[in-house]
Amino acid sequence: MRSPVTGIVTLLALLLVVIVGYMSLFTVQQTEQTIVLQFGRPVDVVTDPGLHFKAPWNSVINIDKRILDLENPSQEAIASDQKRLVVDAFARYRIKDALRFYQSIGSIQAANIQLTTLLNAALRRVLGEVTFINVVRDDREKLMQRIRDQLDREADGYGIQVVDVRIRRADLPEQNSQAVYQRMKTEREREAAEFRAQGGQKAQEIKSKADREATVIVAEANSQAEQTRGAGDAERNRLFAEAYSKDADFFAFYRSMTAYENGLRSNDTRFLLRPDSDFFRYFSNPSGKMATETPAKP
Repeated sequence: MRSPVTGIVTLLALLLVVIVGYMSLFTVQQTEQTIVLQFGRPVDVVTDPGLHFKAPWNSVINIDKRILDLENPSQEAIASDQKRLVVDAFARYRIKDALRFYQSIGSIQAANIQLTTLLNAALRRVLGEVTFINVVRDDREKLMQRIRDQLDREADGYGIQVVDVRIRRADLPEQNSQAVYQRMKTEREREAAEFRAQGGQKAQEIKSKADREATVIVAEANSQAEQTRGAGDAERNRLFAEAYSKDADFFAFYRSMTAYENGLRSNDTRFLLRPDSDFFRYFSNPSGKMATETPAKP
C-alpha cells in the first residue's frame, strides 16, 4: 500500500509541474509582438502569433504592432515670408523594431512624447522654407511628404516607422485673421463704394441724356404743333375771308350770333350798352341795318 506521504508528494509534484508549465507558456496576439526578458535583459523577440514557450523565470513584454495615432496639439510656425501660422497636424506610425523600441524608449506613452517633439521640429523646419501661399494652397501635399520623410528618418533610431503625416489646418493666428478680415472688408467696401459712384455717375449721364432728348422732343413737338396750329389758323382765316367775300351780310350776322352766344351764356348777364349800339343792331332790326337819322329841316 502507498503511504499518505507518497500521495502528498506526488500531488505536490504534479502541482509544481503545472505551475512550471504555466509559467513556461505565453501567448502572442495577432496585433502584438513580444520581447522575452531574462532577469531584465532581452533574450528573444517573438512576432508570430500563437502559443510559445520560455523559461519559467523569464518575463515577457507585449508591444503593439498596429498603426498608432499621434495627435499633435496646434503649433505656431513662421513661413519664409515671415507670416505666422497655426498648424494642426497628426501622424500615423508603427513599431517596426520592437527590441530597439524597448531599449531606446520603452513605452508608447514615451514614444508619443518624443514623436511630438520631432514632429513639431520638422513642421517648423519645412514650413519655414516656404511661403504662406505654398502651405495653404499650392504645395501642401508635397510639404506633408517632406515632413513625413524627415520625421521617419529621425524616428528610425527608435525602431519606429512613420507611415503618414497630415496637416489638418494651417491658418493665420486669430489676431492676424481678424486683421486680414478687416482689411478684406475695407477693400470690399471701397470697391462697393467705387461701383456705386460709377453707377450713380452712369445713372446721372443717362438721366441727363434722357432729359435732353425729352426737351428736344417736346420742343420739336411744340414747334410742329405751332406750325400746324398756324396753318390751321391761316386756313380758317382764308375760309373766313372767302366766306366774307361771298356774303358779307351773312358773315356779319354769323359773327354777331357767335358774340351773343358767348356773351349771354350766364343767367345774370348784364350789358351796360346803349340800345342803339352796333352790338344790338340785330335786336332792333333783323336785317342788322342801323336806322339812319333824319336830317333836320332848315
